[in-house]
Amino acid sequence: MSGDHTLVCDDITRRFGGVVALKNVSMAVRRGEIFGLVGPNGSGKTTLVNAITGFYPPQIGRITLDGRQINGLKPFRIAAMGVARTFQNVALFHGMSVLDNILMGRHIFMKPNPLASFFYPWWARKEEVAHRRHVEEVIDLLQLAPARDEHVDVIPLGLQKRVELARALCAEPKLLVLDEPMAGMNQEEKEYMVRFILDAQEALGLTVLIIEHHMDVVTALCDRVLVLNNGQEIAQGPAREAIADPRVVEAYIGKPRYAA
Repeated sequence: MSGDHTLVCDDITRRFGGVVALKNVSMAVRRGEIFGLVGPNGSGKTTLVNAITGFYPPQIGRITLDGRQINGLKPFRIAAMGVARTFQNVALFHGMSVLDNILMGRHIFMKPNPLASFFYPWWARKEEVAHRRHVEEVIDLLQLAPARDEHVDVIPLGLQKRVELARALCAEPKLLVLDEPMAGMNQEEKEYMVRFILDAQEALGLTVLIIEHHMDVVTALCDRVLVLNNGQEIAQGPAREAIADPRVVEAYIGKPRYAA
């Protein structure tokens, strides 16, 4: 299975004290697809993402990336293996420009070396130019050039989300994890973000795992989805089929009430 899949989660269980946040959750994300995590608030979506990225490792179960087990590794180790993410609440570095925030995505490739700094014109400069070239390609891809010198504190939320996406892309991920990238956006901003995610996925050959509440976005973006409720799977499969499952409808809007 691992040969055809970038990410495999097998029987994942995560508890916080007496609260079971995830119970026996399994999924396999195929190489090159956009896979959605869907469910009501508190269903366990972000907990699963945090388990994958190493922040809250599961107590039970196994997570593999390209066939290699990653649960138990520190978040920075998982990031170095090719997992990059954005956050539900924008996590940019305030007081810094758009360009400087995007450059931070290259930090996993930067190896501090006093000797290289001393011989900067001959040694470190070449590396810096290569990093800058990659960042410029991402800026062009996401059409961020007009805002590159703006401070992230003063740009609109939709643009901040795009900057965070750009920073994640600069890490050259094999798995890109997006935690509610459309949160707080208006319809026009959502349409732009959908387009940029699709463009990036096609141009860079990414595998994408996305948490999203907007069902129009899910059906527009995702090949398949896993739907969670109360920490357990209630549906999994092609996006439109899974979302139409009666158990999913019930989880979102409740059981119908019939007049006596």
